[in-house]
This record gives sequence, structure tokens and C-alpha cells, in this order.
Amino acid sequence: MPMQAPQAILFDLDGTLVDTAPDLAEATNALRAHHGLAPLPFEVIRRQVSNGGSALVTLALGLEASADGHNQARQFLLDAYEQAVAVHSRVFSPLDVWLQEWHGDQRPWGIVTNKPRRYTLPLLEALLLQPGALLCADDLSVKKPAPEPLWEAARRLGVDPKHCWYIGDHVRDMEAAAAAGMTAVAVGYGYISEEDDYQQWPADIWFEECAALVDALGEFKL
Repeated sequence: MPMQAPQAILFDLDGTLVDTAPDLAEATNALRAHHGLAPLPFEVIRRQVSNGGSALVTLALGLEASADGHNQARQFLLDAYEQAVAVHSRVFSPLDVWLQEWHGDQRPWGIVTNKPRRYTLPLLEALLLQPGALLCADDLSVKKPAPEPLWEAARRLGVDPKHCWYIGDHVRDMEAAAAAGMTAVAVGYGYISEEDDYQQWPADIWFEECAALVDALGEFKL
């Protein structure tokens, strides 16, 4: 397991750095309620969160992305989410404590997410998170698994990509990290579907629990 000390840490957002599933689950069930359907169990919704709003619509209503009414339903879900983007969302523990220490030491870190900036900024503001670099889905012409957002985040932090860790809970995160020449770190505590095995992703390092990730990151504390 390569454990070269990183000069910068980059995170995926949903399911890696912040547990946003509770608020997204409420928005998903609001969509179901709008259509007269009973709520889905939280764990069922949680597994789909990293796949985005369209996947949540498909889960909630059975409407594939190409189906009539899908886009309208997706907008309903996103509007519901925007109204309550940080009610229950929290930084994963004990990552919250580690991040305060890393940030306090003025060590570079950032976020590269496929979440649009419209929903990302209010969330980060509510959680008092101030990454040195933030790349959202709508900031560049491409998004993960393309490496460009990761390269741009490293550039803004002033760190060579090969000295960055990119941490994520989806295979596209690992593909982006590998393409960017970063150390790809997969976490198993995120929003992973039942049929997906995160230990089969093309990562350099795998962590089942958030506490194990924090223990490893703690080794690089100055």
C-alpha cells in the first residue's frame, strides 16, 4: 500500500467528505409523496446518492432518463433539495476533527465534485467548510471521470498532481485520480450500491471505515 506523504488532499463531496444522504433522501421522498407514493427506506436511497439526481428520480418513480416526465421530476427533486440542502448533512466523523486540524495547520486541501455549484456553495457555507480549491460540475467543460477538474484543483493549490491524494466513494473518482496521476483512495463508507464492490475499483489504497482513513491521514500530520 503506497503511503507516501501527500502534499495536498482532495475530496469528492457527497459520500466521501460530507454525509448528504439524509437531505437528499428527504427530497427523494418528497418527490414520491408528490406522486402519491409511500416513502422509500433511507438505506435504499443512500446507495444511489452518488449517482446523482437522475438516478434518484429513476429510483423514486421508475422513470428512466429518457422517459417522459423524467426531467420535470428531476427538477422537482432538485428544487426540494435546494430548499433544505444542509438540514441534516454533516462532515463524516472523525473526518471533521482531522479536517479542522489539517486546515488549522494551513495544509492545502480541496474538493472536486460532480455536484453543481448552485447546491455545493450553500452546503459548504452551512458547514463552515473553506477548501483551498473547489471544482464543481459546472466549472469546466468536462467533469469526473475526466482528470481536468483534478488537475485544476491541484493547480489552484500549487501542488503537483503526483503529490495529491484524491479520495472518493465511486469508481469514477478512482478513474479520474488515475488519469490525473494522483494517488487514488477509495472509501467503503460512502454511497455504494449493493452490487458494487469498491475493493475492485482501480484504486491505490482502500479504506472500509472513515476512522481508518483518518488514522492513515493522521500519520502525515506535521
